[in-house]
Amino acid sequence: MPKILKKNIKWTVVFLLLYCYGCYKKADSHKQVFRMNMAEGLETTDPAFSKNQNIIWVDHMIYNTLISTDSNLHIVPSLAKSWTVSDNGLVYTFHLRTGVYFQDNPAFPGGKGRKMTAQDVVYSFRRIMNPATASSGAWIFNGKVYPDTGFVALNDSTFQLKLIKPFHPILGILTMPYCSIVPHEVVEKWGKDFRRHPCGTGPFEYKYWDEGQAMILVKNPHYWEFDSAGHRLPYLDAIKITFIASKATEFLLFVQNELDFMKDLNASYKDEILTKSGKLQKDFEGKVILMKKPFLNTEYLGFLVDTNNALIKNSPIRLKDFRLAVNYGFDRSKIAMYLKNNTVIPAYGGFIPAGLPSYDTSKVHGYRYDPVLARKYLAEAGFPEGKGLPPITLYSTEEYADISNYVANQLQQIGITANVNIQQIGMLREMAAKSQAPFFRADWMADYPDGESFLACFYGKNPAPPNYSRFSNPVFDRLYEKALTENNDSTRYILYQRMDSIILANAPVVPVYYDESVFFIHPWVKGLTNNAMELLDLKRVRIVKE
Repeated sequence: MPKILKKNIKWTVVFLLLYCYGCYKKADSHKQVFRMNMAEGLETTDPAFSKNQNIIWVDHMIYNTLISTDSNLHIVPSLAKSWTVSDNGLVYTFHLRTGVYFQDNPAFPGGKGRKMTAQDVVYSFRRIMNPATASSGAWIFNGKVYPDTGFVALNDSTFQLKLIKPFHPILGILTMPYCSIVPHEVVEKWGKDFRRHPCGTGPFEYKYWDEGQAMILVKNPHYWEFDSAGHRLPYLDAIKITFIASKATEFLLFVQNELDFMKDLNASYKDEILTKSGKLQKDFEGKVILMKKPFLNTEYLGFLVDTNNALIKNSPIRLKDFRLAVNYGFDRSKIAMYLKNNTVIPAYGGFIPAGLPSYDTSKVHGYRYDPVLARKYLAEAGFPEGKGLPPITLYSTEEYADISNYVANQLQQIGITANVNIQQIGMLREMAAKSQAPFFRADWMADYPDGESFLACFYGKNPAPPNYSRFSNPVFDRLYEKALTENNDSTRYILYQRMDSIILANAPVVPVYYDESVFFIHPWVKGLTNNAMELLDLKRVRIVKE
């Protein structure tokens, strides 16, 4: 039995269990109920503010977008059954499904949900751009679409999106939960409290939310999707979400079969459940299913490379050879094995992570641990064996202190002294945005499934974020601008790979690893799928207990 199971459960935990599960305990034996926990909590259900994973997951349960991504990141129809693109790449015409209804809500006459139309799409997208909304997603359309003329309802079932200039990744952007379709009546009725009264066209509808404690979503009986046998989705009757902050407690509840699902590998239990090679420990074989898939997130160390910045004018960081020495100076595979239990992929490619079609280490050659080569570049930078090299500071956060200290210790062996300075995550992000951190730990997660989402971090005309390194290269910028207008996928991927190779050659960053999505489920959970955007899709999930 894992050690953590031998610990006594505090009375406060018992109270939470009784509170969160007791009200619906009887329903569990008769209904299909999926039980999960969100340790980080939930701020809102308003898709205009779907800025973190928990909000994204809940919004994906309640709402739909015009188009979505499947398990292989292919863009597929959703509320739009088909679409066309004009020859000049400026006009996207979407043909909507008819017979799709919003969920019941007191804002509608008689409380019954009405039919969704193209005008709802116009309203939803304009709402994102409206400064009064203060949406965290306003950036997705800013500079790409004029709010007054860019969204047009030609009729009830035809919507047009008109771009200011061609931008091929726009289809990926439209899959984001920010682009969920909402009814104006419900938003207007509840105002700022719409965050607690969601209403969409998705497979599940809102039933109950005691903030910080629990949320209940129930099956939308009028959902528009059917399976291949003609059965209406979803299969589940309800989803129960608790908000217990302790990941150790979440793990305990999972192994006691009180939760059906658990996400990620936490330091408090990682060695209890997984071996260093990333396999289930024997205690869990046959009792738990491990699901792993590349997740579009790159963990990296960033350098500030703006030579006009006073912080690096006399710093070794300004020297490309020094930055190359750092890149070759530590073992990524050991970080993956000993610190992450092989639930990540060592970054042997560029900045674009595994999981995207443009990722190809045979064409984009990244860095591997090579202390001989690291010392060579250090000498070419003017610091043979580290002689005359001043200490540098690596700014990091508590969560990544172990990784940062490991890198620092290995760099010490080739002659580079790196002192790890721990900051609060918000402070470090602010320091990087203000160019106050010459060497910093960071990560970049895809906003949409396209390599451009990562390469934007190095486009010279972009501010920070996303260009925290202040990297500027005219060849890179020309390729980036060309890729935005390229409709042929194969040609665009070649452009992406050329840009990624430029990044590696200039070393404004140190790719450390690419994330993997890690799900743990019990054998009775059937039909759960995942994709590299780590989008939790429950509409085809069943609970089948023997």
